[in-house]
Amino acid sequence: MAGKQDKAAAKEAAKVRRAASRERRKQIFEAFKMQRREDKALIPLMLGALLGVTAIAVAVSLVFDIQWFMVVPLGVAIGALLAVIIFGRRVQSNVFRKADGQPGAGAWALENLRGRWRVTPAVAGTTQLDAVHRVLGRPGVVLVAEGAPQRVKPLLAQEKKRIARVIGETPIYDFIIGSEEGQVPLKKLQSKLMKLPRNITAAQVDALETRLAALSSRGAALPKGPMPQGAKMRNVQRAMRRR
Repeated sequence: MAGKQDKAAAKEAAKVRRAASRERRKQIFEAFKMQRREDKALIPLMLGALLGVTAIAVAVSLVFDIQWFMVVPLGVAIGALLAVIIFGRRVQSNVFRKADGQPGAGAWALENLRGRWRVTPAVAGTTQLDAVHRVLGRPGVVLVAEGAPQRVKPLLAQEKKRIARVIGETPIYDFIIGSEEGQVPLKKLQSKLMKLPRNITAAQVDALETRLAALSSRGAALPKGPMPQGAKMRNVQRAMRRR
């Protein structure tokens, strides 16, 4: 009886995995179709990577007198992998380009950070949808502001002063998202944070999170992800004024 139950469970699990795999393939294909419509260079670049690496493999087999079936399949596999990497990078670049400048884009980018980062969006904000987001990680505390510089700089200073009282000598980094001098472009925000030095341990990160949890959020509740261009802000702003 137990054996039949185990087989049934294994069969069901395999069915779920196949369904998830089909869904992932469908999503990737849809992303590919959308990117291809907007990015005319995508197909040439992917084909160039695949054919270029394959041609190099063929040349290596001829020059060094190696049987083609020992080299060419490897070249095709590497070329295909490079084509997939190009596709992923261009999709990511396109997504960041569309999100750039929209309220909530910074929070969206931070929430998609790789690794064990603790992101608290909109710990401070204005009714114009400027916001300061707090990130905890091995570097320490990172404050990321998005919005008009003349408004977010005072917000950053105020938030740094507020949290400095409870985190002791833990390093605090701050960035403003933007394209002007001294600012960090949205598409480079994730890599900027990933390059910060590791100053504290994972246990210290947990302790910091506990301390900062006591600080109530005074920021504006921004929507999840960047808001569409031209979206009506009136209701959002009214809700923030009531806070």
